[in-house]
Amino acid sequence: MNLGLDGKTAAVAAASAGLGFGSAAALVAEGVRVAICGRDADRLKAAADRLGGDTIAIVADLSTPAGAADFVAAAARTLGPIDILVANAGGPPPGSPTGTKLDAYRSALELSMLSTVAMCHAAVPAMRERGWGRVVAITSSGARQPIPFLAGSSAARAAVTSFLKGLATEVAPDGVTVNSVQPGMHATDRILGLGDPEQLAARVPVGKLGDAADFGKAVAFLCSEPARFITGTSLLVDGGAFPGLI
Repeated sequence: MNLGLDGKTAAVAAASAGLGFGSAAALVAEGVRVAICGRDADRLKAAADRLGGDTIAIVADLSTPAGAADFVAAAARTLGPIDILVANAGGPPPGSPTGTKLDAYRSALELSMLSTVAMCHAAVPAMRERGWGRVVAITSSGARQPIPFLAGSSAARAAVTSFLKGLATEVAPDGVTVNSVQPGMHATDRILGLGDPEQLAARVPVGKLGDAADFGKAVAFLCSEPARFITGTSLLVDGGAFPGLI
């Protein structure tokens, strides 16, 4: 399938590794000119080198809304108008609902909710003016069903999902789609740090952890021209782990 993305530009946040890297790689493979960000300059440069193409590495701190907005602005200065925004950020630390302190919830909202809001505010107005744009946010299955040991992350991801739904409705007439992808357990550094890989995989109906490259292809599809009628949607990519109907 031709995704119709050749020559487009994209800002992919937190893409030096994991699901962000997988998403950037899938877009590069479709001919997209990509800017990625991260906090570690050396790690970021190595990721850009692996991605190849015209990938641009921008050092940015997404833990504040200002840092998130600055990433999008820097990407636009380098690549020109941004057609695709993949909003992403590192996950907040583990913790139970009562064991997570108030300040930790505040930090989780800054990192996993307000950073996405800031990136959207920076990128979407120009998309609307041009009559075409794609926003895909990488959130978590915890936005749909809270994960007990990731209370801060689950709360923040649910909040940003609500924002994205409202944004999708507002900008749909302007040719801009807004969706989120809710990953389950993938073989990333963050997930592998939570426990034994075999035990984690045993909790997934397909019997294995997800692959970041496959995840990235799902993100790329939502950015595509054939996906122009898909907006306001949260796509589960979790190997069947979510037990509910909706």
